[in-house]
Amino acid sequence: MQVILLEKVENLGNIGDLVKVQAGYGRNFLLPKGKATLATPDNQAAFEVRRAELERREADELALAQKRVAELDSLKLTLTANAGTEGKLFGSISTIDISEACSAAGVPVQRSEVRLPHGPVRTTGEHEIEIHLHTDVNVKITITVVGDKSSQNLEDLDSEENIDNVENERSA
Repeated sequence: MQVILLEKVENLGNIGDLVKVQAGYGRNFLLPKGKATLATPDNQAAFEVRRAELERREADELALAQKRVAELDSLKLTLTANAGTEGKLFGSISTIDISEACSAAGVPVQRSEVRLPHGPVRTTGEHEIEIHLHTDVNVKITITVVGDKSSQNLEDLDSEENIDNVENERSA
């Protein structure tokens, strides 16, 4: 299937490129999302009429993404999660948690823009994640995951109670 790209698509092409794609990719993703149109003579003529508008829109989106990079560069996120004594989380930090934390910090980020290269965060410490703002703009930020003090205190109590129980059973 041949299509004309109406916007820049990562790993495929730029605005106005005539590309050949698998039928399913074109039919199920590119066409419904408005990223491409079928490559017919009528659509090619219509595209040439709209080319300036589409390129202007793409330039505006790129400028907006670069403006957001400046906001994200200065962002420091600290997330609190329930964690064990060894630094392993009870659960994980996912894209939803990170996007909500960014939005709470005053920099709105969509869940789909957050990229976790190694999957969900499952340990405490510093982790580098990537925010994908535009096909040409990615920014790396560092998040710090700290363990929740109340969950660690509960674990300490559990271990102390277990030791007390074992000692009481031995003495009885």
